[in-house]
Amino acid sequence: MATALALAVLVSTSGNAAAEPSPEQARAKLVKLNEQADQLVEKYNQATERYKAAKKKHDALNADVRRMDAEATALRSDLVTAAVGDYQSGSLTSWARFTVEGSPETVLSSMATLDQLVQARAAKMRAFEATTKELRDRRAGAERALAEAKTARDEVRDEKTKVDELVTEQTKLLRRLGAFQTGDPNSPGIPYTGPASGNARAALQFAFAQIGKPYRYGGTGPGSYDCSGLTQAAWRTAGVELPRTTWTQWSWGADRRVPLDSLQPGDLLFSKGLGHMGMYAGNGKMVHAPQTGDVIKVSDLDDYWRNRLLGAVRP
Repeated sequence: MATALALAVLVSTSGNAAAEPSPEQARAKLVKLNEQADQLVEKYNQATERYKAAKKKHDALNADVRRMDAEATALRSDLVTAAVGDYQSGSLTSWARFTVEGSPETVLSSMATLDQLVQARAAKMRAFEATTKELRDRRAGAERALAEAKTARDEVRDEKTKVDELVTEQTKLLRRLGAFQTGDPNSPGIPYTGPASGNARAALQFAFAQIGKPYRYGGTGPGSYDCSGLTQAAWRTAGVELPRTTWTQWSWGADRRVPLDSLQPGDLLFSKGLGHMGMYAGNGKMVHAPQTGDVIKVSDLDDYWRNRLLGAVRP
């Protein structure tokens, strides 16, 4: 009986040990989760940007529809008023309007006035028809844009669900390893003392002032950032407007690529797969917003990072 009990305890203990990953296994799993998160966050950011663009397009078209609806209503009112006037006083084109006493000059003058009135009425009718046609087209365009926005919004919701699940798993592992950093949204950062100059220096001064703030996927400041949100905000202070996501920043820099062995402070650094990016700070270092459970910081461009890099862009 004692032997059986001892075996049962041993089996139970072994089972728990197998279920609980070692720190090394947890770290290896975390690396994979971080790589997955990089890609998912980028998809989430792209979906968010598509939704914003579609919503902006819809709002603009809706404003056009309201404006043109008001124009069509005013033109319609003018035409109705004119029609009522014709009914009450007789048609403008009735020859009875010309059977007036007076000289031939008076009759000709009345005919000229009539012609002007008829032309003005025809112009109003053409304007009304053109406005109502354009109104129909704009309304259809607004409906299509709204459908696009709804599709993009649903995509954002789906991607957010996936990222949230992954973030929960990352957080759990980081807390188990004692490596989770909450960061300080009000961190004053540290001064930039590197070799950058000009607008690159301004961008790096901003980025260094964010050091210690938490990474947050989808973050664009001021209390938290994700990787592309940080680079966008930093270069905006230097007068350069970058697109929002890692993919679009890489695409934006298609004719601004620089070799990795010719880096200058301020250059944007992109990882393979375009899931992550940072900014070269000079002296073999980069400033970046890494991933969930970490803070904006400066990292050495060691072999690990250099092997991950795809390329660089100089804004």
